[in-house]
Parts: sequence; C-alpha cells; structure tokens
Amino acid sequence: MPRRTTVAAAALLAAGALLLSACTGGSTPSPTATAGPADPDASVAVRLVAEPSNLDIRETAGAALDQILIDNVYQGLVSRTPDQEIVDTLASRHEVSADGLTYTFTLREGVTFHDGQELTPQDVVTSLTEVRDNADYRDSARLANVTTIAADGQDIVLTLSAPDSTLLWNLTGRAGLVFKEGDTTDRKTKANGTGPYKLTDWKQGDSITFERNDEYWGEPAGVKEVVFDYIPDTQAALNGALAGELDVVTGFDANLKDQIEANGDFALVVGKSTDKGTLAMNSTTGPLADKRVRQAIRQAIDHDAIIEALGAGQTLYGPIPELDPGYEDLESTAPFDPDAAKKLLADAGFSDLTLTLTIPSFYGTTVSQILVSNLHDVGITLKVDAVEFGAWLQNVYINKDYELSFVLHTEARDFENWANPDYYFTYDNPEVQALYAKSVAATDPDTAADFLKQAAKIVAEDQAADWLYNGASVVAVASGVTGFPSVNVNERLNLSELAKSQG
Repeated sequence: MPRRTTVAAAALLAAGALLLSACTGGSTPSPTATAGPADPDASVAVRLVAEPSNLDIRETAGAALDQILIDNVYQGLVSRTPDQEIVDTLASRHEVSADGLTYTFTLREGVTFHDGQELTPQDVVTSLTEVRDNADYRDSARLANVTTIAADGQDIVLTLSAPDSTLLWNLTGRAGLVFKEGDTTDRKTKANGTGPYKLTDWKQGDSITFERNDEYWGEPAGVKEVVFDYIPDTQAALNGALAGELDVVTGFDANLKDQIEANGDFALVVGKSTDKGTLAMNSTTGPLADKRVRQAIRQAIDHDAIIEALGAGQTLYGPIPELDPGYEDLESTAPFDPDAAKKLLADAGFSDLTLTLTIPSFYGTTVSQILVSNLHDVGITLKVDAVEFGAWLQNVYINKDYELSFVLHTEARDFENWANPDYYFTYDNPEVQALYAKSVAATDPDTAADFLKQAAKIVAEDQAADWLYNGASVVAVASGVTGFPSVNVNERLNLSELAKSQG
C-alpha cells in the first residue's frame, strides 16, 4: 500500500496530541467476511506516538523501548501476557524451591540469536550477572537479592539471599533479557536478540522496521514486516489511517471513534491497562513541601472531567491501578472539593500561588488545559512548560528540577518507585519503604499484595502526587488485521500472533 505521504504531510501541519489514552476489555477485530487468507508476505504499518531517543534497552529509560523490543526482538527466560500472567519463554520450564530461595530454569535448546549464534546457558548467566552488577543498567536493583547465578547443564540456577516475591515478575522485564556473551552490537542503533522479529531499519524521526525472523525457535511471525510509524499528532494519524497508510493506530483518541469507523475499514478496540496519568509533585522545596498545598491541588482537580475529555479510562486516586496487586479505591484521600481546596490553601498561607507544570510536548493540551482551569478556580495560576522528551528526561527525571510534572506511567507493578526516595517523585517515607520491603519478602502472593495495599494508602494520604486517571488501551485496527494486542499496549506490544489478510 502507499505509505507515509499523507502521514508525513499531516504531521508537519500539526503538533502535539495526547500520547496514550477501567475500561472495558476488548479483543482484536476479526477480518471481514470478504477478507482472504492470511498473507505471509504482508507488511503491517503501526502508528506509535513516542519514539525512543536510542535503542539501548539496558541503559536508556522510557517505555517506548519496552513497548516494541521486549518479546519481539529481545526475550528472557520468562515473559508475561497482557493479562499479567508469567509464562516460560527461553526457559522451557522453571521451578521455585519451597523456601523461595532457589529458582531453577531449564533453557530451551535450538535457540539462536539474530546473527546466527547459538544461545547457551552461559549467555544467560552472563546477561543476568551483568545486569545485577552494573548499577548503570536499567532495573539492576531488581536482582539485588540474587546472590549466585550459575549454569548446571541446561539449567540456570538462581540462589537468593532472601525470598523475593517480585523476582519472577522482574525477570519478565529488562532485568531478565538475554544477550549474547561478548556481543559487540551497538545497542543504541541496532539489536541482536532471539525474538520472532529482527530490527532491520531505524529512520530516526520517522519509523522503525522489523522483519520476520525466519530462524525463530518458536512459531514464526505471521507477517513479513512491521513498520512502526512515529506520529505524535492524533489528527495526522487519523488522516493516515483513512488514507490507507496505516493498519493499526495505537494511543488513539477514543472521542474520534465515529470518524475512524465511518467507512467500515477500522474498528476501535478499548482494552484495560496499567497506565497511570501521574501528576508528580516535587515536595522537597517551596510551597509543595506543605502537605496542605498538595492536598489542595488534588481536591481542586475534577477527575471525572478528565475521563470525559479523554473518552476512555477510569478515575484513579492512588499509585496502584486496578490490574495490579494491592489496588484499592482511594478517592476518600482527596475527593473533588474546590471549597475545601481553597480553605487548605488559606490555612497554608497562600492566597495567590503560581506553579509550573513541566510536561513532554507530545502529550498535547487535553489534560493540561483541565488542570489550568481547575487550579485557577481555587486561586492557583498554573504555567505549562511543554518540553521535548529529552529535556524532560534530563531536567525532571534525572535532575528533579521541577515543581509539577505530568507523565503517563505505563509500567505494571511499579509501586517500588514510591519506596525509592531517589526516584524523581522525591517521595521519602520510611514506613512505606518498610511495607514495600515486607511485600517483597513475602512468600504468599496475598500477603505481598496486602502490604502493597497498606503502603499505597499511606502514599495517597500523604498527598504525594495526584493520579489523574487510569488510562485505557485505545487502538484502531483495520479489518483484515488480527492478533494485535488490546490490553496494556502502551507497555508491551507482543506481535508474535499478528496477521493480515490478503486482498
């Protein structure tokens, strides 16, 4: 099909859009009755919003890398389904000792990397050891409890210093990815994994292309090529879809359902997600160091109005979304009440307060405009500073140089950030840290979840941030395209079952 022409032109004419939007579950639409059989030589064009700054998944932050590289290009011993179930991947099986201190994984045989080299047990040992021992690697701390990593034939044995209820989950993410020992691939621009797709091209500022790995150890991918087109503007993406230049549009605006479904070529699919629209508050200095000011901000915000404006999702008043262990409805910690917000500000001695909201520019203005209006109603002037994502990473995420910031956190089971005073949230509560440690050490899942629930309530009662909404996975899928994920698509896009009909 002709590609890029309309998309590129429209993108140049418009700038900014809401990046990613519980909700109702959904499955990918089936091909129309007139569609032909699956085309093994098909190319599928997928609209994504946020392009990674580089491709080094070991050292570079940002969900844009996890979204496309994990499962498709890189794999670990285990992975997880969109519904958060842990499944064996490069391991054919695994077992955990009764005391929770020994994890044994049996490595599959006959697996090769994209460059043709064989996967060996030593590759796994080296990969996990390097992550654990290198603090510069993303998620290094997730393997802190692992004391030894050794191979015994095809078995990989991990020995822990203490039980860790999060270990298997952590191994489904960056901490568990397996690389070839001694590989000299420049991971910033290329990749050498074991997954069903090979990364073959990256046109920076435009697109990333995957091709089917015909030597894949598992079931081969159903399409020959996937092209991820990075199109921040929603209207540009809509135009591209209607012009036949896109097959799938992720991060779509649910309010445009009628437009994209008008000619019958697309169906809008709304699925659940762990996306958390988080309004971070830097409480280390200034007015936001006062809990009353933070609570006033939270009670000034009309969460229902945000959901209505987005057209999908559900309200969220705490750090844990409904899909994750430890969830509880915490609306009581900061119900919408502008009058109460005004009183809190007066009690804190602020009658004319000005704050700055730093937000990545690709999020557009939907959320920020509501925040500006809501806070104005209680006497707070909110200045919006929309910056490039690289600037946000440097100034907010790394330097913690901000007052308020908004980002959609897509990661599942990421409560650990609230137990880490060095994270950009700047939240530091020893009781929360202790409860999180107890959750990690628990050997019973229900006990672990209960500790998380207790900790999350304290975070919300401390008014540590505001959780504006629990987003939905909103995806427009062309008829004839099947197997595209519909749950948690902003976090992971496992495209192993993707197919496209002929015709």
